[in-house]
Amino acid sequence: MTLPSGATRFARIRAHLETLRVADGPQAWAYEFLLFGFKQGWACLFGGLMLALLLATHLFYPADAALHRYDFLTLAALTIQGMMLVFRLESWREAKVIAAFHVIGTVMELFKTQAGSWIYPEASVLHIGAVPLFSGFMYAAVGSYIARVWRIFDFSFTHYPPAWATLLLAMAIYINFFAHHWLPDVRLVLFAAAILLFGRSWVVFTPWRTSRRMPLLLGFFLVALFIWLAENIATFANAWTYPDQRDGWHMVSLAKLGSWYLLMIISFVLVSLIHGINRSPAQIR
Repeated sequence: MTLPSGATRFARIRAHLETLRVADGPQAWAYEFLLFGFKQGWACLFGGLMLALLLATHLFYPADAALHRYDFLTLAALTIQGMMLVFRLESWREAKVIAAFHVIGTVMELFKTQAGSWIYPEASVLHIGAVPLFSGFMYAAVGSYIARVWRIFDFSFTHYPPAWATLLLAMAIYINFFAHHWLPDVRLVLFAAAILLFGRSWVVFTPWRTSRRMPLLLGFFLVALFIWLAENIATFANAWTYPDQRDGWHMVSLAKLGSWYLLMIISFVLVSLIHGINRSPAQIR
């Protein structure tokens, strides 16, 4: 495998691992499974580090520290981002995706906190309105994961809908996140629209030597499920709090899983505008 001169360090490690000789049969299956896990772990590196920071600071950050915990998280997120670029663990293209998601997420946060959908219970200096700046990195982590996993597994698609239709759906979902506070919540209609658009779509990915595939809607659900699990850890760490958690932490309602599913579609469509859609030969045939 010939890598471009600007390839990241991970791309070079990945290329080496993909060229290792492994005997066919159970050994190859086990190696492919482990390589798949390694690649997935690398794709969610930014989000994993942020989640670890939320939990660690909740458990160990001094209550009387001169620097507010939320401000420390903001500075830590910026440091992680900078170090990943300096040590070539991330490309500038991926950093731009993170920046775009940070802006989109912060706009939603400003509205949602004002509407009382959730609150940030701790003090901070680095904030806009009631929203500490680290919160935008939570959305950025989702965008970072999608952009990285797309490239790492060389995504292609069968029966992918027209780009204009996916963009309209993403815009409708984003608008509904705001409008349902005054107008009827049309998320069931949006779920139905997603099934109509993506119901025949499969994502083709390559963990190692052989291309695999899965229904794209299933892929959306699996990622949304992991985000929902991460949100439970984050709320336990008092990163933010929902109104029904004020009297004590409990797991986030399953209804939020539907919200993350819709947010996944927005995130996926935005990344598709950057990467472009590579249609699998299976669709051409």
